[in-house]
Amino acid sequence: MDLQRERVTPVSINDEMRDSYLDYSMSVIVSRALPDVRDGMKPVHRRCLYGMQDLGLTYNKGYKKSARIVGEVMGKYHPHGDSAVYDTVVRMAQDFSLRYPLVDGQGNFGSVDGDSAAAMRYTEARMSRIAGEMLRDLDKETVDFVDNFDGTLQEPEVLPSVLPNLLVNGSSGIAVGMSTNIPPHNLNEVVDGLIALIDDNEIDVDGLMEYITGPDFPTGAIIYGADGIKEAYETGRGKITMRARASTEQVKGNRENIVITELPYQVNKANLIEKIAEHVRNEKITGISDIRDESDKEGVRIVIELKRDEIAQVVLNQLFKYTQMQETFGVISIALVDGIPKVLTLKEMLKHFIDFRHDIVVRRTEYDLNKAKDRAHILEGYKIALDNLDEIIKIIRGSDNPADAKENLMERFEFSDAQAQAILDMRLQRLTSMEIQKVVEEYKEILKTISRLENILESRPQRMSIIKEELLELKEKFGDERRTEIIRDAREFSIEDMIANEEMVVTITHTGYIKRTPVSTFRRQRRGGRGLQGAGTKEDDFIEHLFIASTHDYMLFFTELGMVHWLKVHEIPQAGRASRGRAVVNILKLNEGDTVTAFLNIKEFDDEHYITMATKNGLIKKTELDAYSNPQKGGIYAIDIREGDRLIEVSLTDGDQDIILGTRSGKAIRFHESDVRPTGRRTQGVKGVTLKKDKDDEVVGMVPVKREGTVLAVSENGFGKRTEIINYKVQNRGGQGVITIKTTEKVGKMIALKEVVDKDDLMIITQKGVLIRQPVETITTIGRNTQGVKLIRLDEGDKIAAVTRVVENEEEDQEE
Repeated sequence: MDLQRERVTPVSINDEMRDSYLDYSMSVIVSRALPDVRDGMKPVHRRCLYGMQDLGLTYNKGYKKSARIVGEVMGKYHPHGDSAVYDTVVRMAQDFSLRYPLVDGQGNFGSVDGDSAAAMRYTEARMSRIAGEMLRDLDKETVDFVDNFDGTLQEPEVLPSVLPNLLVNGSSGIAVGMSTNIPPHNLNEVVDGLIALIDDNEIDVDGLMEYITGPDFPTGAIIYGADGIKEAYETGRGKITMRARASTEQVKGNRENIVITELPYQVNKANLIEKIAEHVRNEKITGISDIRDESDKEGVRIVIELKRDEIAQVVLNQLFKYTQMQETFGVISIALVDGIPKVLTLKEMLKHFIDFRHDIVVRRTEYDLNKAKDRAHILEGYKIALDNLDEIIKIIRGSDNPADAKENLMERFEFSDAQAQAILDMRLQRLTSMEIQKVVEEYKEILKTISRLENILESRPQRMSIIKEELLELKEKFGDERRTEIIRDAREFSIEDMIANEEMVVTITHTGYIKRTPVSTFRRQRRGGRGLQGAGTKEDDFIEHLFIASTHDYMLFFTELGMVHWLKVHEIPQAGRASRGRAVVNILKLNEGDTVTAFLNIKEFDDEHYITMATKNGLIKKTELDAYSNPQKGGIYAIDIREGDRLIEVSLTDGDQDIILGTRSGKAIRFHESDVRPTGRRTQGVKGVTLKKDKDDEVVGMVPVKREGTVLAVSENGFGKRTEIINYKVQNRGGQGVITIKTTEKVGKMIALKEVVDKDDLMIITQKGVLIRQPVETITTIGRNTQGVKLIRLDEGDKIAAVTRVVENEEEDQEE
């Protein structure tokens, strides 16, 4: 008992668990889940091909039952379940799984619908022709051999592959704490990339991408966007967006069909169709009336029938959004380098393969050189023997036995053991004069071979040239056209892609309610009246802004504190004509105490237009339109507003317009837009007008001159006047301007400056809530330096609060 106790070694359970788990992890990483950077294979793939070579299953020999192959590999090299081995053979035979299949299968080896292969007793297999390139020169001591699992046999540590298998067929595997997912590539491109790297060791990823443009999946399809490809090549990790290849067909009855002919890599066709049908039933995808799978041995063909008048592109975008017709391939380029897992860039993978091929060429050349030298040595013995033939025969005939004859020959002619044995083994027919000549010729050739092989071993450029020649030979034999198309400048997918591009009437009321209504709605309805008129309460409202915009256009909302928010027109709530819509403040994420003060409708952001802004304190600012093309949920800065200032007007200009600023003191200044230098978003702007030193002077309006019409100035005590724009002479910005309305005690301060034409209507709103509407044409056009005419009779103590244009007839505006 005491002896038994002495043999027990106390071990901490924590240490034992840690050590055992680490051992298990390394076993999985090195011996199961990750490919070797040299031949791109995991042990099970390598063993399957080596086992098939053992059975003589080359591409030009007959097939053998898969069960025979599985038994051979399991019994000799791979001590795991038969399903692991058979699944490997099956996958290497599937042309939708491997870009260049390594197994030539006969029978049912599964389908893109996810069908399993037939049982191994039914299927047959042999190596494909390209698999032979994986095993080329294996018999020339090009790689090290190691013991198999029970030490009874030897198996190659790595295959001496001429094929850059890691890249052309890719690899995927889940180890412990890490995984790999390398996409397949086109052989032609990979060979060109390898040769480019051999020629220029300093080439970068951009240079390599001129040859290797991106992954090339066996199922074809489309790679949507190249940013993920470059990131994966530069860092070893990246995301690649794949899309199904689809086209549209016109059919009878004003209908369209969507036809899908190529699927993203590793997408199950049957599951995809089932998912589409499920989304159609749940009304998540609309516009589809029927789905048919017309696929056959020629390839994939899924036909999606659309309902009448449905837009194919809209439905297609819904399919990309909600189904596996658009998938992401997450690249993780991890492979074993000297038995250690490493994340590899594209250049590193190529370089490791070139170094490996260089090592193979060196070892193969050394093997061939040794064999050539051995043969030359034998031929030298033959030459001596043939030159001394009579004496050789005499020695042999005078010897008691072969061993004695061998010893006598070695003693007389100083033959080596191998030479003496070769002479004894020589057949009598070699003694003819023709055979003697052949020995001489062979000896000369073998000396040339030895010289050539020695030159190869002494010259690295010659070895690299051999690698290039073998790669070009591989490309010539097995290269093919790229299957996967790459669309490089793809934009991010958005909900907008699922919405038809349709014209909308967008209206914004004076109190800040917004809505959109289809143009067709207005065309169907009768002509509208004049809307709200006369005095009313705070509940009264009227349409202040109306414009026609596409659902894909942008609406910019500028706040008085200098922020800009934007919405797509399709994000504005749709409502009927009778509805007033929703409050803008409930749609946008405004900062506390901020309010929307201006709106712009933008079709596209370019660098040819500008957003011009005016502030209460007389600043003017101009920024290129495309500076506002990247929004954020909380808005972005449009202008830097300092304390005590606020944004009052915003307009879209083309860089060649005049700007008029009107002030509370009744002055107006007109200057050319070119006087305002374009600046970035978060800038304050420059002085547009010098305000009077009175504390209450401020800018009350900005008019970008679009036509030589008239300018309407309105004062707080109800006076107004129209003046032709031509009467405002262009001057330099920053001055005080000229009088546009006399601001006497009777008239009051100017509260609005608007550009108007005769057909416009005005809505005048007083501080006590009275609303008066009148046509502009009733206001007389007079000179600048006058007080104007009475526009409204105000109650005692009341003043005008605001003046704005009102939309008289929505249908007429829409048709314009």
